[in-house]
Parts: sequence; C-alpha cells; structure tokens
Amino acid sequence: MYDYGTFSFESKAQVLELAKKYWNPDKTQFWTDTGVDLVIDRREGYFLWDMSGRRLIDMHLNGGTYNLGHRNPEIMAALIDGMGHFDVGNHHFPSVARTALAQRLIESAPASLTKVAFGSGGGEAIDIALKSARHATQRRKIVSIVKAYHGHTGLAVATGDDRFAKLFLADRPDEFVQVPFGDVDAMDRALHSGDVAAVIMETIPATYGFPLPPAGYLEAVKGLCEQYDALYIADEVQTGLMRTGEMWGITKHGIEPDIMVTGKGLSGGMYPITATLLSERAAQWLYQDGFGHISTFGGAELGCVAALKTLEITGRPEVRESVHQLTDLFAEGLAKIRAAHPDWFVGIRQNGVVIGLEFDHPEGAKFVMRELYENGVWAIFSTLDPRVLQFKPGLLLDRELAEDVLDRVRSAVGRAERAAAEAVAAQ
Repeated sequence: MYDYGTFSFESKAQVLELAKKYWNPDKTQFWTDTGVDLVIDRREGYFLWDMSGRRLIDMHLNGGTYNLGHRNPEIMAALIDGMGHFDVGNHHFPSVARTALAQRLIESAPASLTKVAFGSGGGEAIDIALKSARHATQRRKIVSIVKAYHGHTGLAVATGDDRFAKLFLADRPDEFVQVPFGDVDAMDRALHSGDVAAVIMETIPATYGFPLPPAGYLEAVKGLCEQYDALYIADEVQTGLMRTGEMWGITKHGIEPDIMVTGKGLSGGMYPITATLLSERAAQWLYQDGFGHISTFGGAELGCVAALKTLEITGRPEVRESVHQLTDLFAEGLAKIRAAHPDWFVGIRQNGVVIGLEFDHPEGAKFVMRELYENGVWAIFSTLDPRVLQFKPGLLLDRELAEDVLDRVRSAVGRAERAAAEAVAAQ
C-alpha cells in the first residue's frame, strides 16, 4: 500500500491503469511504450524516486521548474512561514505580496520593462503578452518561429507547431505567421507589410532542441521590430532565471524587449506562478482598463512568496558562479564524450546550463533517453526535434553529482549508439 495521506494506491500498476482511465490515456501509454514507465514518488534536491524505488538524477527539471532542486528547503520554509499570513489572495485588489514581487521583478529586468501582469501558467502569461501587444499596436498579426513552443492556451498555442494548433482548430494563418529560425530575410518579409503587432521569440527555442541563435540574429529581429513598429516579446520561460549565466538570457544580446515572459522556475517548483513584464507602451491597457485580464490564481500570494525567495536565491553571487563553473564542467565533459562517438553524437548546443545534445538519427535522443533512464538519469528528448536530447543541469548541482552524471551519460551514449545501429539493421 502506498499511503499519501489524503489518498492511497495499492501499486504502481494501479496508478498506471487509473491514469489511462481517468487522466490521459495517450500520454500514459506513450511513456509505457517508450520504456519509461515512470510514476514519480519521493523527490528531493536533484533526485526523483519512482514508485518502484528506482532513483533518478533529474536532468530534465520539467523545463527548468526545478532549477533550485525539488522541494528546495529555503523555498519550503518561506512558504510555510507565508502560510501563517497568506493564502491565494483576491486578484481584484492591491496586494502586498504581488506588489513586492512586481517591484523585485522589474528591478531585475531590462530597463525597458516597467509593469508586471501575473498568471498561473506559462501559456496564460504568453496570452497576456500577445493581448498586450495587440492592444498597444491595434494590430492583430503575430509572427513566431517555425517549431516554436509558447504554451497550449488559446492564443499561445496558435504561435507554436501545427501539431498542437491544428488539433484544436487554433491554426489561423491570417493572424499567426511563422518564419524559419535564424532567417533574417524571412522575418523582414513577414514584417514589411506593417500590420504585425509583435514578434514572439524564445531566446533559445527549447522544445525545438535548443538551436542557438546565429550571431546577431536576435539583435537583427529586434531592429526589424523597431523599423516596422512591432513589439518584441522575449519568451524567457526556459532561458531566464540564470540558466544562461545571467538572470535573463536576452540581456546577453543587449536587447531591451517590449515584453518579457517568465515562469516555470519562478515558482521554485512549489507554487504555480508566472509573470509578463511590460514596457510602458505594452502596459497601456493597465491604465485604460485594469480589469482587461482577470486571473483568479494569477499572482496568488503564496506563489509570490515562493517567487520572491526564488529570485533572491537565484540572484546570489555564489549561484551565478556555480552556473559558470557548471557551464565549463559540462562543456569539457560532453566534448570528450562526443569525441569518442563522433559519428553518433554529432552536436552540443550550449549556452550556460541550457544544453541540447544532438544525435545522428531521426529519433536519436529517444535511444539516449531510454539508456539514461536505465542508468539512473532522467533527461527528455525534444518534442519537435527528437534527434536532440534536452539536458538541463540544475543551478545548484554540486561538482561530485555533475561528474557522476557525466559518467552515466558516457555509458548511455555508447549503449544508445549500439541500440540505434541494431534498430536500423533490423529494418
């Protein structure tokens, strides 16, 4: 019997059976078929335990949600203390917690950003960004990148891959235009008509496998936005909060966006909260009609407490130094592994601890993911480019555990290469 206090299960098999019955049959079966029959039980720091007792080192972090580890003791303590005073709060009224977090976010952000609107999930925060841009420019068209991912809510899903947009009849080519990543001329053509409200860009496209922007590309896109009077939206949900070695990845490009979105890790992995940071122009609806976007759980006060502690920890000089050290450690270690498998492990995409590992097979990352799973490491393939493994070290990962991970990656890459070759030969 697995007793979790308010509920219990007889076995892991029962959870999988009921998940298919009541939750998500396709996703549950997908993971079972993939050989990853993971049902997370205990979690602490950078470790997960499956219900079966298997321990995994978490190198996925749910997109960076657990940058500071699972159930970070300082964030837990802040929340426990906060529950002595706060709950969700009332979204209609000024709030001490929301005001404190909004001020802290603006102080941390590029100087162009002056206001904050809160959400409870990344898609909602993107929706706020798109609505703000449309209001500011009085235009409807949004330009995004082919294979982009900005969430699954109403407007956000239309900016992403057709796989998700068409499923819910949200593909609207007259309002949502996509151009190839890295192609400045294509972006110019998309903008030159002068009817675009905003360009939305992940600083490094995550679900597409972390392709790094060519030198000068993001800067050129920002220049085109200024030329054609479109707003620049920086999606920093997966690249913000020190993952690139700076608090916000976009600042490494010297860009001051009109709108910036943050989420996932802002929660400390403990309480859902996201934020959309707005320039004065993008924030005009907050002056005109502050009820324009209403979110009961957006900026929940306990979420603000978690986010305030997360920002404080993330901004510490020793955390920045840790990220820089981990960047170098993984760059050196992964390069050695790649050198041993040059025809299989063909690319390393890295900016800080944002890392994608590229393999020479259409679904190469799935082979590596399975071998890593068997070897005690959880990392996930890139949904929109399964050649690439998303590899996300935590900001506070210690050197000993990082070297352990590299040893496990070394073994898994070799076994995956053999498994992929056998699969090709069997076809």
